[in-house]
Amino acid sequence: MANGLRFKTARDLFTACPAIARDMKTLPTDQSSIAFCRDLLAGRVPEEAITFCAYLLPERAAVWWAHECLSHLTELFDGTDQELLAHIGDWVGEPDNPRHRAAVSAAAVTPPTTPVGWIALAAGWRDSSATAATMAPALQPFPAAHAVNAGILAGLARVALADRFAVLSAFVEMGIQMAEIEALRQSADAY
Repeated sequence: MANGLRFKTARDLFTACPAIARDMKTLPTDQSSIAFCRDLLAGRVPEEAITFCAYLLPERAAVWWAHECLSHLTELFDGTDQELLAHIGDWVGEPDNPRHRAAVSAAAVTPPTTPVGWIALAAGWRDSSATAATMAPALQPFPAAHAVNAGILAGLARVALADRFAVLSAFVEMGIQMAEIEALRQSADAY
């Protein structure tokens, strides 16, 4: 199944998305993307596995993955962020729905100050027609994966230290599963 991924190897991903080098220090290899990601998780900086998944997934899938990750941490968010997380979930399900687009676009133009705010920004960047004109110039060159990465890592920072690696591992495994599902979907659409 890994052969059907958007990026067969880690080097393929780094070549296609050079912005990842701004978010990661580990250099790419010719390993399969999944093996590279699992090695990151087992390495010195396991958080880079989150970063790699954020870039490995197509943007809408990455926003969905982030939504799913943060949905496991809702007790760590206030009511405003919980409401925004629900709007993001609605947007992923129906990105062309004007009501969902408006809710995410409104959230995406404010500076991200919470994990969920970063995910709203990622959705806004993904839906760039709504936010490109109002986005701060310093943030414009970053892909949605950058905001997905920031949101998930900021959410992880709120998890108790004793539980953090277990949660991080679960998030990475979820990202890998989503990448494999996306690969299957892409191959089915090709037929």
